[in-house]
Amino acid sequence: MEGAVLVKEPAGPRPARVPRLRALDGLRLLAALMVAAYHYGGRDGEVSTAWGTSPRLQFPTASEWFAYGCLGVQVFFVISGFVICMSGWGRTPRAYLASRVSRLMPAYWAAIVLVTVVFALPPVVYRAVSPSDALLNLTLLQQPLGVDRVLGVCWTLWAEVRFYALFAVAVVLPGVTRHRVVLFCAVWTLAAAMAQASGEPFLKTLLMPEYAPFFIGGIGLYLVHRDRRDATAWGIVVVSWLTGQHHAVADLWHAPDPDFFSYRSAGVIVLIVTAGFALVAAIALGWFSWANWRWLTVAGALTYPFYLVHEHLGWVVIGAVHRTLGVPAYATLPLTVTAMLALAWLLNRFVEDRATPWLRNALTSGARVRGTGTGQAP
Repeated sequence: MEGAVLVKEPAGPRPARVPRLRALDGLRLLAALMVAAYHYGGRDGEVSTAWGTSPRLQFPTASEWFAYGCLGVQVFFVISGFVICMSGWGRTPRAYLASRVSRLMPAYWAAIVLVTVVFALPPVVYRAVSPSDALLNLTLLQQPLGVDRVLGVCWTLWAEVRFYALFAVAVVLPGVTRHRVVLFCAVWTLAAAMAQASGEPFLKTLLMPEYAPFFIGGIGLYLVHRDRRDATAWGIVVVSWLTGQHHAVADLWHAPDPDFFSYRSAGVIVLIVTAGFALVAAIALGWFSWANWRWLTVAGALTYPFYLVHEHLGWVVIGAVHRTLGVPAYATLPLTVTAMLALAWLLNRFVEDRATPWLRNALTSGARVRGTGTGQAP
């Protein structure tokens, strides 16, 4: 364009380097293993095809406890609230967007392609989505558009994306300050409760009343990490825990019924939610600073790709090891988890380690045009 000069966009202030909370990495992996236990032995459905019978028959006692593994998602959301507030502090909106996209998408795209290809193989009998739906899954918009999902766990990513967007618009865009973070937590808590009361589908989709307390609680715990004497932050955490345990019980408890796979005790649900909040709080307060082993960082790096691939590809491994090779169920389970962790290592090593920095740099190193004549962008 005539009369235009290319000028690199300033990078903006960089967030201060903070010591890595390795115990948080370990808790991430623990939450992922909880979800894997649920998917492998805590419910019926397609996993029964993999085992050849219901997991209740494979794990007569353990299956009742595996059924609580789905609460690993709520623990994930608390961790996510903590980490997103920490990583967004001091970042420009562009850097925040780049960090989220580069963190989520490379492993996600690889998992979509991998699961689609494996499910299309003749020896694999699981139902595959249509090519059109598989392509749309690459956008992470399959859930709101009502399209079949390639990855069963991607519904949690849709919740994460909505949280990232809300935090970006309300906090990162105007500039992260403690005041804005506190206001965001207060307004979202009240608005989520109103959305639940209204019954309006759009408001419930936007504000996620059933998951908001966990994200908000994690944000509050990051404020506690910054200042353990912050009474307002502790208030955010307590209110979030109270509302979070309510939603968890409301969503996951049911009256004893022999037709259900399992019966989850309301008391145990509350206990697990409480433990999730308490463990993140202990990490925030520095009580696990002694857990500074390097392998915990590796565990944290493997968690996300493991979470993406473990369910559907785990079924394939279970079918091959248990039904084809005749390995007992209690040996098949750790073998399957090990295989999925090995696959997660490959995804981290050959996809994330290479694509994540490239994508982040591509999203942050663009140029803008400052016009000197017409004022029009090229």
